[in-house]
Amino acid sequence: MKVKAREEEKLSLTVNQQEKKTMTTYSKQTKNPRKCKQPINEESPLLPNQRGCDEQAVQEFNGASFAGAVFNLSTTIIGAGIMALPATMKVLGLGVGIGMIIFVAILTEASVEMLLRFSKVGKVVSFGGVMGDAFGKAGKVVFQLCILVNNLGTLIVYMIIIGDVLSGTSSTGVHHAGVLEGWFGEHWWNGRTFVLLVTTIFVFAPLASLKRIDSLRYTSALAVALAVVFLVITAGIVVIKFFYEGISMPRFLPNVSDIASVWNLFTVVPVLVTAFICHFNVHTIDNELEDSLLIQPIVQTSLALCSSVYILTSLFGFLLFGDSTLDDVLANFDTNLGIPYSYLLNDIVRISYALHLMLVFPVIFYPLRLNLDDLVFPSSRPLVSDNCRFALSTIGLISVVFVGANFIPSIWDVFQFSGATATVCIGFIFPAAIALRDRHRIATRKDKIFSVFMIGLAVFSNVIAIYSDATALLKQKVSPRA
Repeated sequence: MKVKAREEEKLSLTVNQQEKKTMTTYSKQTKNPRKCKQPINEESPLLPNQRGCDEQAVQEFNGASFAGAVFNLSTTIIGAGIMALPATMKVLGLGVGIGMIIFVAILTEASVEMLLRFSKVGKVVSFGGVMGDAFGKAGKVVFQLCILVNNLGTLIVYMIIIGDVLSGTSSTGVHHAGVLEGWFGEHWWNGRTFVLLVTTIFVFAPLASLKRIDSLRYTSALAVALAVVFLVITAGIVVIKFFYEGISMPRFLPNVSDIASVWNLFTVVPVLVTAFICHFNVHTIDNELEDSLLIQPIVQTSLALCSSVYILTSLFGFLLFGDSTLDDVLANFDTNLGIPYSYLLNDIVRISYALHLMLVFPVIFYPLRLNLDDLVFPSSRPLVSDNCRFALSTIGLISVVFVGANFIPSIWDVFQFSGATATVCIGFIFPAAIALRDRHRIATRKDKIFSVFMIGLAVFSNVIAIYSDATALLKQKVSPRA
C-alpha cells in the first residue's frame, strides 16, 4: 500500500509540473505580442488579411537579428537604380549630385518613420494596411496599383540592362557593343530580342515559377555577392587608371545655360526616388524582429549604408566616363579604359551585374504577381493552390515585361515614368497623406508641415520631370524629319 501511495504521489507531482510548464509557456507567449503578430511571409500578399494567431504563429521564434534585418532592407533598396546614378551626376554635377543623394536619403528616413508610427497606432502590419486604415478600401486598391506600376517598371529596367550588357545598345545614337557581340561578332542569335527571349525562357520563367520565395535564398545570396564584385572592381579600375594616366577633374556643378537646362535638372528626381524606394518591405522586416524598437535604427543604418554605396558608385562611374556617361553606366564598359586587362575587367563588371539582376528578378516578381492576383481575384483561394491561375498570371506578367524591355529604348525613360508616378507615391506622397489624414490624432504640427512640404516638393519636381522628359522625347522624334 505504501509503494502504491508513493507511486500516486509521484504521478501527481509529474502532472503538476507539466501543468506549470504549460502555464509558463502560455504566459510567455501572451506576454510577447511579437509572437502573436501575424507575419507577412513571402507567400502572402503585401495586403494581408487580419487574422488571429494560428498554430505556427505560437511556435518558438527568436526573431531576426539586427545585422540580418539591415542586410535584407539594404538588398531591397539597392537595385537597378544604382546603374542610373552616375548619369545623374552628369546632369547635376558631382557636388550637387552627392548632396541630392543625401537629401533624398533623409526624406526617405523621415517618411518611413511616419509610416511606422501610424502603423503601430492603427495596429496594422503592412503598408497597405496603413493605407486601408487611413483611407478605407480605396486606399488599399490605389496602393496595389502603385505596386504594380513600380514593380513592372523595375522588372522592365532589369531586362533592359541585361539586354544592354549581352547584346549592346544604340539608345544614344552611338552603338555600344554587348558582351556576346564582342566575343563572337554580330550575328542574329546574339541580337537583343533573341537573347532576351532565351534569357526569359531559360532563366526568368523557371525562377519565377517557384511557388515559395524561400527556394531562392541561395540565389539571393549569390546576387548580393555579385553586386559587391561589381562595386569593388569598378573602384579598383578608377584607382589603377588614376596611377596609370590620371583622371580629369570632375564637374561639381550643373551646366545651366537656358531655361530648358533648368527644367532638365528635375529629370533626375524620379531616378533618385526609385533608388531609395524600400517602404513596401519595411513592415515585413519589422514583423520578423523580436524587438520592434530596433526597426528605426535598422532603417537608419540601411539608408546610411546604401547612401555610401550610391555615392561611391556615382563617384567612380562619373570619374571614369565624365560627360560621356550613359543612362545605363554598364553600357560604358565596352571601350579601352587605358589600364591592363581592360576588356577582361569590362566583361567581368558587366556580366557580374547582369547575373545579379537575373537572380534578383524573381524576388521583385513575387509581390507583383501576388498583388495583381489579389486585385483581380480578391475572393479566390490562395494563388499558390490554383495552378491554372498561377501559370496564367506568371506567363502574362513575364510577357508584358519582355515586350516592354524590347520597345523601351532606355532605362532613363522607364525611371522617368514609374519613378515620377507610382514610386514617388509609395515613397513620399502616401506616407505624407497618412499623416495629414491623421485618423488617430497623433500627428504633430511638425509632421503636418513636413508632410505638406514633402507632397508639394514631390508633385512639383515630378510634374516638371515628366514635362521635361516628354519634351525631350518629342524633339527626338521630330528632329530626324527635319
